[in-house]
Amino acid sequence: MLLDTTRFGTIEIEDDRLITFPNGLLGFSSYKQFVMFEQNDESYFWWLQSVEAPDLAFVVTDPSMFVPTYRVPMKQDQMQELGLESFDNAQVLVIVNKHDNTLTGNLQGPLIVNV
Repeated sequence: MLLDTTRFGTIEIEDDRLITFPNGLLGFSSYKQFVMFEQNDESYFWWLQSVEAPDLAFVVTDPSMFVPTYRVPMKQDQMQELGLESFDNAQVLVIVNKHDNTLTGNLQGPLIVNV
């Protein structure tokens, strides 16, 4: 699929990279389809780009790379909603924010993706 973005121009993304958040993201509930891609192969950060809005993208990371003890408590009904049989099939991500010269990850609002 060809995807128009304001940050990277038109990029080509494999169709199987489409991630659907049925309820959208907090504060962005009307945007439900995203793709995730790396800007380069040696980064700990990825872009979560909206398919529906070329100017909507978030920097995300795997929080366990920075906080090895970080765990997301999930209830059985939440796992069922995501179609997860096991938490081993989940990818946990957090949105990265920049405050002055410091990067922070939103550990209180993780994104769980069924891989």
